[in-house]
Amino acid sequence: QLQLVESGGGLVQAGDSLGVSCSASGRTFSKFAVAWFRQVPGKERQYVASINRAGTDTRYEESVRGRFTISRDNAKNTSYLQMNSLKPEDTAVYYCAADRNGFYGHTEAHLWDYWGQGTQVTVSS
Repeated sequence: QLQLVESGGGLVQAGDSLGVSCSASGRTFSKFAVAWFRQVPGKERQYVASINRAGTDTRYEESVRGRFTISRDNAKNTSYLQMNSLKPEDTAVYYCAADRNGFYGHTEAHLWDYWGQGTQVTVSS
């Protein structure tokens, strides 16, 4: 089993930057593709970004493209999501997810195999 733990959420103002991290343990992290999702109460979990095993290719949901950057450091078993120019509508619980087969193109939450517990990001206006 792969365990994922997010950290780094918090309360910021609109226009600020914030980075969140996802630390992995239990399996060889470099064998998994990683994604970040977010969820607000009453809504489905929304895809944000994903990255391939080597960290050489990334994909983004349109509303965050150019503002968010996903990355990973396999030596540290960690993925990062750097969020710039934050907006109130970015407020959500942010989750990292992993795919055991290395697929990183799917945006549906149910297709990802492992999940962290989430970290709250709140952006005030």
